[in-house]
Amino acid sequence: MPAVRLTMRKVKEVLRLKWECGLSHRQIAKNCGIARPTVADYLRRASAAGVSWPLPEGLDEGTLERLLFPLPQVMPAELRPRPDWSAIHRELKRKGVTLFLLWQEYKASYPEGYQYSAFCQHDHAWQRQLDWVMRQTHRAGEKLLVDYAGQSVAVVDPSSGELRQAQVFVAVLGASSYTYAEATWTQTLPDWMGSHVRTLAYLGGVPELLVPDNLKSGVTAAHRYEPDLNPTYQELSAHYGIAVVPARVRKPRDKAKVEVGVQVVERWLLARLRHHTFFSLGELNTVIRALLPDLNSRPFKKLPGSRQTLFAQLDQPALNPLPAEPYSYAEWPKARVPMDYHVEVDGHDYSVPYPRVQRQLEVRLTAHTVELWHKGQRVASHVRSAHKGHHTTVPEHMPKAHRDAAHWTPQRLIQDAGECGPATARVVETILASRPHPQLGLRSCLGILHWGKTYGAQRLEAACQRAHAIQACRYKSIAAILKHNLDPVPLPQPASSATAIIHPNIRGSDYYH
Repeated sequence: MPAVRLTMRKVKEVLRLKWECGLSHRQIAKNCGIARPTVADYLRRASAAGVSWPLPEGLDEGTLERLLFPLPQVMPAELRPRPDWSAIHRELKRKGVTLFLLWQEYKASYPEGYQYSAFCQHDHAWQRQLDWVMRQTHRAGEKLLVDYAGQSVAVVDPSSGELRQAQVFVAVLGASSYTYAEATWTQTLPDWMGSHVRTLAYLGGVPELLVPDNLKSGVTAAHRYEPDLNPTYQELSAHYGIAVVPARVRKPRDKAKVEVGVQVVERWLLARLRHHTFFSLGELNTVIRALLPDLNSRPFKKLPGSRQTLFAQLDQPALNPLPAEPYSYAEWPKARVPMDYHVEVDGHDYSVPYPRVQRQLEVRLTAHTVELWHKGQRVASHVRSAHKGHHTTVPEHMPKAHRDAAHWTPQRLIQDAGECGPATARVVETILASRPHPQLGLRSCLGILHWGKTYGAQRLEAACQRAHAIQACRYKSIAAILKHNLDPVPLPQPASSATAIIHPNIRGSDYYH
């Protein structure tokens, strides 16, 4: 039995039980198996429609239904006020703005307008008319998507005539599609970082997120959930207070804006340069920079305005301010500290505190400084040196014994020995001169000077006089003289040349006359 017919039979039964039998609402509800408010609603509708009991003859159930349950007066869809869907689309890109909030504002202005479900249906239908890339939702000031164009630009070396291909870096803001492009020689880390710094300076602010591709210069190890960023790239993000969220591998839709931006740069910027000949990278970038305003001011095909106008309305007010100083490029190689507590960086050795021997350190290398870090703590800092094969040593990084030894030079040893006496200075000078390298006699001289603290400067001077007289200028000889108390013994007198030796076996000088 149709539901309408069953309902109208129950409505007539309610009317009969009330007006013919005089039952209460509660009794009627129990008898008909319906709720008491439903009984009251049926009776109210019948009274409002002027229906009495018994029902007039010829009043069928269809007519009774139209009397009790008239259809609502529905405004034709074409007469309802239509929202400005392009304005709705722009407002959705602002922070905190939802479709429900925009519907509430629309309904407040047009009470006879669409209900929320119809509002959503019409919005989705309007979005289906746009390109699939434009349907992605990007909040104002949220994302900056970066990538390299597949097309390169030839630059002629004026001296050799050789062609060199320059890479084209492209950055696109998510909400406004505002585009920046520049040329670099390579896609390596220094060029990659420099392009980011110049992009943010061009925008005049910092977005919340950076969305790069999984280029090795930015992402050391790609991962779906926890990609490993290059330390230099991570340092740049910390400097600007920006988060880096790399796109998933082989998921171009994660960065669809910049994919389209690359196409726009290739078709509307690089295509214009196909007949130009460039002789330097600076010349190429000057031309690109001059064409960027024209690219960004081109009107959209399916949306009102341009990249420039949307940037001024949406992204530019939402960008965070730039830091006081731009990021200074730094590389982060790793190095293990050898036993001489000096780390080699670009051919030059830099000291670190000796307790860090055999530890793995991170080296922050800039154009002017070399910083060495261990577990997030800076343990040493040096001015970068261009002298390869040399070393830079901070005395505080050395063990005490090495630090003391480093102060002893041949000149200082002779000077300190002279304080004991000329004989001591002469012995030290003789030892240093007798070695192939003065450093080889360093320990012997230090040992001799040490005896001066043990036996006194006077005895040491006497021992050195005796050692020099008997031609025994050695550490062991002087130590033996002092230990056996020979230093006060008078020195042997040299034999007189006038005394003749008489012996039968000596012929003498007269024999040869």
